[in-house]
Amino acid sequence: MSSKRNIPTRRFIKPSFNFLIEKKRDGGEFTQEEIRYIIDSTLDGEMPQHQLAALAMAIYFSGMSAQETADLTEEMMLSGEVIDLSHIAKPKIDKYSTGGVGDKTSLVLVPLAMASGVVVPMMCGVEHDYVINTLDKLASIPGFKGQLSAEQFSSQLGRIGGAIIAQTEDLAPADAKFYELRKETGTIPSLPLITGSVLSKKLAEGSEGLVIDVKWGNGSFIKDLEQAKQLARSMTRVGRSMKRRCVALVTDMNQPLGDTVGTSLEVKEAIQLLKGQGPEDMKELVLKLGMEIVRLAGVAGSTLSAKQTVQRHLTDGSALEKLKELVKAQGGDTAYIDHPEKFPAARHIRKLPAPKRGYVHTINAAMIARGVHLLGAGRDENHGKVDYSVGVSEVKKVGTQVKQGEPLMMIHYNDESKLEQALEYFKNAYRLAPKRPTPPPLIVERVA
Repeated sequence: MSSKRNIPTRRFIKPSFNFLIEKKRDGGEFTQEEIRYIIDSTLDGEMPQHQLAALAMAIYFSGMSAQETADLTEEMMLSGEVIDLSHIAKPKIDKYSTGGVGDKTSLVLVPLAMASGVVVPMMCGVEHDYVINTLDKLASIPGFKGQLSAEQFSSQLGRIGGAIIAQTEDLAPADAKFYELRKETGTIPSLPLITGSVLSKKLAEGSEGLVIDVKWGNGSFIKDLEQAKQLARSMTRVGRSMKRRCVALVTDMNQPLGDTVGTSLEVKEAIQLLKGQGPEDMKELVLKLGMEIVRLAGVAGSTLSAKQTVQRHLTDGSALEKLKELVKAQGGDTAYIDHPEKFPAARHIRKLPAPKRGYVHTINAAMIARGVHLLGAGRDENHGKVDYSVGVSEVKKVGTQVKQGEPLMMIHYNDESKLEQALEYFKNAYRLAPKRPTPPPLIVERVA
């Protein structure tokens, strides 16, 4: 299941770490051998942490060329196990999102792709601070196991065509070390380092192609639209250079996606979507991303054919059956999919009243996410334990007219003291204005 590195034909003379830092600081371009040396030195601990931090900062400010980024991605991918899924004949396409508030699209797209004849090998890594991981949402289903070995992962993919699991430590271990360093040094937003991080893991899991959802806005760690577009171009360019099919959509994250933010609340919304119902923004994004997956896989040739395929599986119940199949395969109780009312409800529900009459002008999605974390949906705020019943629902969107006292959202909570802290975030998340604003487009750009 593992893959060996290409050994350089000429003898490589190891440079000093100072030389490498200064080279990048001054805008120089690393050779593939130098990048391999950096990755090896990171893995074996040869490069001191302070010099590695300086190197990350130099990359952050000076950037990397397309070739350097491709070499970095390949070397990080080859730093650990590379799963071989060549025994599976069907096309293997994964989906990746940079992370968003209320984004439950993976819960819908994986079974939707499976129903369309596409194999989806999805491994979930660590999300940025306030984004709730897809696996934490699935963990609200009793019995669901997110940890599988590479052998179990491969076997399940061959058997049912899909899996959603935690990233194994054997995949791209160099990236795991780099990621921890990036968090400590403020270099998370570096485009080449994001590209290398995402693609090294996604390609190591056996994907032949990748559909990427690059989110921008106040609910994403990418606040600038132009930077989001650059990241989309970087990822698709490097993906292609590594002989993988790749397409990216740049999408808006200046308000939560869908009507809910939480764990089980989002799973219930995903079940709604798999019945052809649910909020319009989620339907639109699922449709567009789903179309990209089936076209990339070659299951549908034209745009019209792709749209018909996705819509059919969303409405005929076949995608919902695939979700049940996946949940059952990973130990979860499928009765919760058939009867979503079985999910435990929060003890209290109260509205967040509109302070005045007007239109919802802007929403700070990150503030809503932080408030939901404070209610108990976040691991860091709850000592590693997630309260699956808390969150917000019936979220009013940009452009909606409200009367004074009308609910901007419904808050599901169990602890009054946590509610008081969370309310400050929820109240400050909304800005009302007398005139109706133009809601931002959900899908900004397609990069292929």
